[in-house]
Amino acid sequence: MPSNKLFLTQTDAPVLYRRLIQPRRIEEKMLKLLRQNRISKWFSGIGQEAIAVGTALSLKPEDTIMTMHRNLGIFTTREVPLYPLFCQLLGKKDGFSKGRERSFHFGIPAYNIVGMISHLAAMLPVGTGFALASKLDKTDKIALAFCGEGSTSEGDFHEALNLAAVWDLPVIFMIENNGYALSTPTHEQYRCKSIVDKASGYGIKGIQVDGNSLTDVMEAVSGARDYAVREQKPILIEAMTFRMRGHEEASGTAYVPKELLEEWAQKDPILQFEELVLRENMLDKHEMEIIRAEADDYFKDDLERALRADEPVFDEETETSAIFATAPDTALLKQRNGNGIGLSSAETQPLRFVDAIQSSLDYAMSENDKTLIIGQDIAEYGGVFKITEGFLEKYGRERVRNTPIIESGVVGAAIGLAMSGYRPVVEMQFADFITCAFNQIVNNVAKSHYRWSPPLNITIRAPHGAGVGAGPFHSQSPESWFMQHPGIKVVVPSTVEDAFNLLYSSIHDPNPVLFLEHKMLYRSLKGEVSQTPVYEKLGKASVVKEGKNLSVITYGMGVHWALEAAEAFKVSHNVDIEVVDLRTLMPLDMETVEASIHKTNMAVLLEEASSVLGPMAEVSAQITERCFYALDAPLLRCSSLFTPVPVNKTLEKGYLASNRLYATIEKLLNY
Repeated sequence: MPSNKLFLTQTDAPVLYRRLIQPRRIEEKMLKLLRQNRISKWFSGIGQEAIAVGTALSLKPEDTIMTMHRNLGIFTTREVPLYPLFCQLLGKKDGFSKGRERSFHFGIPAYNIVGMISHLAAMLPVGTGFALASKLDKTDKIALAFCGEGSTSEGDFHEALNLAAVWDLPVIFMIENNGYALSTPTHEQYRCKSIVDKASGYGIKGIQVDGNSLTDVMEAVSGARDYAVREQKPILIEAMTFRMRGHEEASGTAYVPKELLEEWAQKDPILQFEELVLRENMLDKHEMEIIRAEADDYFKDDLERALRADEPVFDEETETSAIFATAPDTALLKQRNGNGIGLSSAETQPLRFVDAIQSSLDYAMSENDKTLIIGQDIAEYGGVFKITEGFLEKYGRERVRNTPIIESGVVGAAIGLAMSGYRPVVEMQFADFITCAFNQIVNNVAKSHYRWSPPLNITIRAPHGAGVGAGPFHSQSPESWFMQHPGIKVVVPSTVEDAFNLLYSSIHDPNPVLFLEHKMLYRSLKGEVSQTPVYEKLGKASVVKEGKNLSVITYGMGVHWALEAAEAFKVSHNVDIEVVDLRTLMPLDMETVEASIHKTNMAVLLEEASSVLGPMAEVSAQITERCFYALDAPLLRCSSLFTPVPVNKTLEKGYLASNRLYATIEKLLNY
């Protein structure tokens, strides 16, 4: 066991006591305010202060911490200004998230604190991203991610520990084992004797510590940090403690045996510390009373000011503009990268769709060594579609990184990388597999900037679409799954030129981008592109064929179906069809769509996605709101069937929207 005197001297004792008592005094005041109905909710860390305080004291300020509900001691020990902190906890305008978040669901980059989301183990992979950035930058910084014992049952726990082990990352996983995950006791969470036993299963070091002993925690974390830096390896700490209050105050503790609460009350971290310093004659009771009074005085005025502070004032423009960071214009990009970088060239080159994606990615990798690509089988194998073939030899293993099969873990790691100044490009083998990363994308990646974080420059590439007989798990069109989640841009190129330029633009956009590449187009579509990719702001549709009788609004593979249909109807019916390629589904360029509707007065909305809640459902609603009086006929959607994608080519052909496109156009023309 660690020595209780290692971090304790006559000089240290009052400082450590002050650090330990500060979050307790704040929490006790908050509980009074809760009973007075002056605050609405509180997640109590009473009984667990030694873990947060000891951790913060033992790390360096430049180390990044992923916090959780009961880590008030991290914030107070890192001396976060109390007024905005209290405003944050009270949901006031002057809080760090301006009232957009509550409680501890926020981070403060200036203090290297990263905010949690409610899906608790989700922050562990983020810690691996920060640790990888430190390793790539060759610094002595580490990351530490908190997790409760209940969350160790989640997949992100496994994915993060496995990735950290495989990549030898300097990260500490701090498991606060407080006995209950809300009301579920540990014996209903796992069957191993201790969580620390799991560490060996990942081939990493693990230690268990008395989480209620401040000095034990400090020695454990200090030793773990030294190990992580020296060995460049991860380590797991299981800190044994107990939650003395409910999961949050409203839930109570009726499910906890009374004798268990009494037992742990005797192990209270503050009581332990007081007994230690009294026994060692480092503090007397009078000195401790003075420190407690000083701790109360320290936060009293800031708390009262926060209680009186203004509530947020709703302004629609302010809220909606906070979703995305402003993308650079071409002039700024030119100034940043140098003349000729990301600008149009008079010379062109013939490329296939797949080659355009490879070339664009290659160019982005070559111009900025902070760009890296991570995913399954992308290194020696070159990716299942060979887009990264040769990249390992050209850019090295540090920037072309194979991952285990961990879609959620790799997206979480990308968050930490992006916050550290990198531009991660994540490759999903197939868009269908993105479901395994859904939580990280829609709850962590997409929402973070609006909530509190800097912009997350993350590009997620995903091969999608049917037509190659790949069946229900390798052929889906998941674009609409992400359109309704603010904070992520959705790009679907239909041409070689757009694949070339829009991928480059996505990598330069400061916001997270989901970039969907149609597998059917990879080696079947050819086109001329400039010698270097051209940057443009995302969110502009294109009229790829002018027409006057009818508009087909579509994107991706649908553009090619629409162009074929337009040519056929010109010959057979002398009908002039206009084809609008949306190019990006989020943000939607409804101005271009609206102009086309006012020109032709009728439209078919074509999509490869299925008929229920595909992207065209949103386009249809917006056209109805914007252009109702310009329509001479109902809007007609042409979608793929509301079934899984069949593998048999005959069945797949019948499934696809292209099988019904001509009949849909005929129906509209005959209205």
